Amino acid sequence: MPEIILTDVTKRWGSFYAVDHLSMTIEDNAFVTLLGPSGCGKTTTLRMIAGLETPTSGRITIGDRVVFDSEQGINIPANKRRVGFLFQNYALWPNMTVYQNISFGLTNIKEEMPKINFKAKTAQRKVEILADPKKLAALINDSTDKDGKLNPQRALLKLIDTYEISIYTAKELLALGIHDGKDPAGEIAKLQNLVDGEKAAAEVKGFTLNENFEYEKGGEIVTKVRKLSKEEVDLAVRRVSRIVKIGMFMDRYPAELSGGQQQRVAIARTLAPEPTVLFMDEPLSNLDAKLRLEMRSELQRLHLDTGSTFVYVTHDQMEAMTLATKICLLDNGVLRQYDAPLTVYRNPSDTFVADFVGSPAINFAQAHGEAVDGGIELTFLEGVKGTFRPTEPLDLAEWIKSDYAKDREIAEWRAELLKDKRNVEKGNKDTVFKCHIAKVDETEFEEERPIGDNDFILGIRPEAIHISKEGKIPAEVYSSMPTGMETTVRLRVGKLLLTGVSFGKITFALEEKVRFDFGKAEVVLFSARSGRLISTGTLEL
Repeated sequence: MPEIILTDVTKRWGSFYAVDHLSMTIEDNAFVTLLGPSGCGKTTTLRMIAGLETPTSGRITIGDRVVFDSEQGINIPANKRRVGFLFQNYALWPNMTVYQNISFGLTNIKEEMPKINFKAKTAQRKVEILADPKKLAALINDSTDKDGKLNPQRALLKLIDTYEISIYTAKELLALGIHDGKDPAGEIAKLQNLVDGEKAAAEVKGFTLNENFEYEKGGEIVTKVRKLSKEEVDLAVRRVSRIVKIGMFMDRYPAELSGGQQQRVAIARTLAPEPTVLFMDEPLSNLDAKLRLEMRSELQRLHLDTGSTFVYVTHDQMEAMTLATKICLLDNGVLRQYDAPLTVYRNPSDTFVADFVGSPAINFAQAHGEAVDGGIELTFLEGVKGTFRPTEPLDLAEWIKSDYAKDREIAEWRAELLKDKRNVEKGNKDTVFKCHIAKVDETEFEEERPIGDNDFILGIRPEAIHISKEGKIPAEVYSSMPTGMETTVRLRVGKLLLTGVSFGKITFALEEKVRFDFGKAEVVLFSARSGRLISTGTLEL
């Protein structure tokens, strides 16, 4: 499978930038989720890679092939990019059976492919199967109904799945009567003669048949523009139906299937042409919560079994965390972070990323402080004092200087872009994310004050809050929501609210007085001015 490289890709309508100079590399065999709020540009990004949307500018490469380049005028259409697209609404043909839905796209393929002798190939496969008649007979005889009569449909499915053959080959094997004790020796001899005859006939014409029964001449495989044969179409349908476990539904119509089964059919149809990349646009959003969980597990297995590169759009951060090898988090068309799920969770690049990823959501607390030897002394949560100890050595003054330098670089880069008349100023301006500080009274108005270099935002994950009698910060239980495995509790600290998670069969009474601290748990420190990550670390109270 190929890697996908996006270089400075932009899509805009007038001054509205849906995707703003996006550069990223999707590695071979990756499972990348494009994550972000509605309207952030994730579906537009997916559609541009697939060829369903034309970028305004930039370059897209799939494998060693440039599929779009605004400078060179390259724009390969979607049907030539060898990609599969799985839509949110499945888009199954209601008047077609499952088999017809999966095979529909395959029957329309016409391209240059190896020339194959299917007569010899099928005969050779039957010889291999008949070489062990006991196994063949046992499989067929094991396909009986409750009255002990042979169920031909069940027998055919067993043969198809066990030997990975087409329905046509399975029917021919069943008709031989090996399960009734017929000796296969005569049939094997006839089939072997057919194989030998086809090889000899090919040699007379100057060709040889290789182990896959492809025609070769001078050591090169002979190709021709052709459609897939009935045998190839059926083998492809049966192959993908095995992967998604829908072999028994081939004769049903979509209306006769559950939502999860329809989803499997849509996946099978997308996989059948063996796309180089599989794109999925919120494919689980129509399913109920339990089925979504099951299908997430199936998609993980599917990614492993197919070895394909998956690009998956979702606004559900839980889906992104559980499925992805890498998360691409977008906001207002801008790439905010592109990392492994746990890296995004533990080391968010800014307050927007920290807020978007995690359930329950991260707690934000305003803090003010000064750098001291080995850390930063902070005052937060209405008077609580503590020292932030970074996990890596930190020179706060140098970090602040580099933070201002980043702002200047971005401003200069934007100004340079506008010198090109093809670019326009971004109408949907990028702003610093204003994180929500949870309060008891959300209607209370607080006058905004100037933000200085010594103003910070602390990010505290719910699992970092340890409630115990030895805790150093007093609080009151505002709400307690036990689920059995864990309890989500909201603590009132003065006018502020913090969300914590206690694991185990624990519950709290409302307005109960408790104490808490952060122990050795990691917290995250951000600049209040720019919202960027300063460091992860621990808090000593």
